[in-house]
Amino acid sequence: MTTKLSAAALPDITTASIPAYDRSALTAGIVHFGVGNFHRAHQAVYLDDLFATGSDHDWALIGAGVRDADEAMRQKLLAQDWLTTIVEQEADSSSARVTGAMIDYLRPGDSAAIINTLADPAIRIVSLTITEGGYYIDPASQQFDPTHPDIVFDAAHMTAPRTAFGLILAGLLARRTAGTVPFTVMSCDNIPGNGHVTANAIIGLASLVDLGLAAWVEANVAFPNGMVDRITPATSAREIALLAKEFAIEDNWPVFCERFKQWVLEDNFPAGRPALEKVGVQFVTDVAPYEHMKIRILNGGHATIAYPAALLDIHFVHDAMADPMVGDFLAKVERDEIIPVVPPVPGTNLDDYFALCTRRFANPKIGDTIRRLALDGSNRQPKFIIPSALDRVNNSQSAKGLALVSALWCRYCYGTTESGAIIAPNDPSWDRLTVQARLAKSDPTAWLAMTDIYGDLAKSPSFIKDFTHALTTLWSIGTRATLERYLANGL
Repeated sequence: MTTKLSAAALPDITTASIPAYDRSALTAGIVHFGVGNFHRAHQAVYLDDLFATGSDHDWALIGAGVRDADEAMRQKLLAQDWLTTIVEQEADSSSARVTGAMIDYLRPGDSAAIINTLADPAIRIVSLTITEGGYYIDPASQQFDPTHPDIVFDAAHMTAPRTAFGLILAGLLARRTAGTVPFTVMSCDNIPGNGHVTANAIIGLASLVDLGLAAWVEANVAFPNGMVDRITPATSAREIALLAKEFAIEDNWPVFCERFKQWVLEDNFPAGRPALEKVGVQFVTDVAPYEHMKIRILNGGHATIAYPAALLDIHFVHDAMADPMVGDFLAKVERDEIIPVVPPVPGTNLDDYFALCTRRFANPKIGDTIRRLALDGSNRQPKFIIPSALDRVNNSQSAKGLALVSALWCRYCYGTTESGAIIAPNDPSWDRLTVQARLAKSDPTAWLAMTDIYGDLAKSPSFIKDFTHALTTLWSIGTRATLERYLANGL
């Protein structure tokens, strides 16, 4: 017999821990845009831990969103009183907990309600997990794109904006008008300098509305940088069924994740913040070294295994790591090309960090999928892979392995695996990518012609040569034989 998750049913749940505090006493201090799996496995868990200490009950979460999918999530969570079941999995154990840090979720599309909530003095932080592709960044320059139609629309419709940035700016404008201290804007996305990127987006949008408003935001609003980490796969019917079978809980959208989690934050919260250091968050003056380490080694590692594994019809990440060819490819690219260009990190051995990453990737309980890792390459490659390759060619160092990673991405975007299976669209720019990948089969430079993605790297003669050779080899002898040749230093 299973228990349907709800506030009333919490006393009946014996297979999972439940909130160790009175949820009715919580009041909101944070509005969060992008209530997806990662947020619920990360920020919401840290807050749940903090509330369990008896501290900071005025920092509960209110969800917000701007996409149709956000309303679907809202309805699922509403039906269970905003509770979420988190299942933490290691190779030899699993445990479940119900978290209760969220107390409301504003209806997507209700701009007036969202702006009014953002204007409330009780809200002192607005946080975001809107994915790497949600920041309106030009891939080549890595700068905010003020010409994007969504941004242009919001600049002309500040009373009813459609984007998270438009709503945040409208909330800040309302607070400035009322003389209320501005909230802090905190990105929780995997973007280098995510605080700076978020500031550029909101100030850039404000510049289109009013230069005085832009200057006020720049002078008065804090945008702390942060590094976040926890492997959190998408939820499918598999996870919902596993939760019911193993823990006897019915949850509309549970989250399965690894036990490991990390959060490093720049301590820049002039409007106040919860005491998250009590529950393991690192507050530092400079997040950049931690960001570089995580984005280059972990996220870059994910990108390195994603495309060869997908082409070999491998479904799960742990199965990819168990394939010697894929696992050895990851190790060689990381040790030869990625790790050597990662700046030192205080108190951290980079080889040990990579070893930790490989153990996390190989966790068979997570059920993370190769398709998830391969998602949105047009936004992820310019952040996770291309910067390492550019660092190497700028230092006259080989980027042959990273060129092969890029060639594998190109081959993936052709749209079929080695077996001939069709690859379903897996990128917002999929149509464009497949066109370029098909041109690149006979002319590899057609792929690098996407200078909005490759930037200065597309001008490097050595990278062009290595990429061309790698892609030609992939088409000539196939993925597995190409990996074998690379591992033998024969590519």
